[in-house]
Amino acid sequence: MNGRRMMKPEQIDELLTRTLDDYKVSRGEKKILDAIVREHGSAEHQLAFLRHRAFDVARQHLISPDAKAVLDWLEDVVKAFQARVLNTSDDAQVFFSPGDDCPQIICRLMERVEQSVDICVFTITDDRITQAIRDAHVRGVDIRVITDNDKAFDPGSDVHRINNLGIPLRIDQSSHHMHHKYAIFDRTITLTGSYNWTRSADYHNEENFLTTENPSITRPYIGHFEKLWDALG
Repeated sequence: MNGRRMMKPEQIDELLTRTLDDYKVSRGEKKILDAIVREHGSAEHQLAFLRHRAFDVARQHLISPDAKAVLDWLEDVVKAFQARVLNTSDDAQVFFSPGDDCPQIICRLMERVEQSVDICVFTITDDRITQAIRDAHVRGVDIRVITDNDKAFDPGSDVHRINNLGIPLRIDQSSHHMHHKYAIFDRTITLTGSYNWTRSADYHNEENFLTTENPSITRPYIGHFEKLWDALG
């Protein structure tokens, strides 16, 4: 599971019970259920386990006079679990350069991120993106950056400026290149492709990246980032 820590059954039951109060699954509670799937995993055997937990929670309340309402709640929960899977098959978006789409999307993701950004990029020289990283850091977002040693000292490189803001930075010191270009936002959205975070990539190069919320893609990227972060520590 790429080092992924599973939620404990009692944690899942506690969250499920929280959505049972009025026997309806509100929009906010659907977000709780969506978060359970993101944290636990959306493979079929993982969803089967979550459904089993939901049935267990429901079974404990079926002896009450509100048994029918409990069953209605259970139906909504199972649908919400399944909706997470159905919504991850076609959620990817693809962007190309030259043009301003790529830096605009990166900056927009930086503006919307709430908790964390893990950046693993060969080189960063685009001041617009660096400013967006700074703004997210000032808002309290946890940011980590991995980059390549050869590019870190290039003219115009922003990685040391980023580090001077107090953002943790780790640099590959091997004789080979750390050539990845990806980022993970709030551990749910992955951005990955050939695109370096530079003005040249924006204005001149034929580059691309995609963004996706598919957990089966994001989980391996999270695992890879953590592994590389520890190796460069």
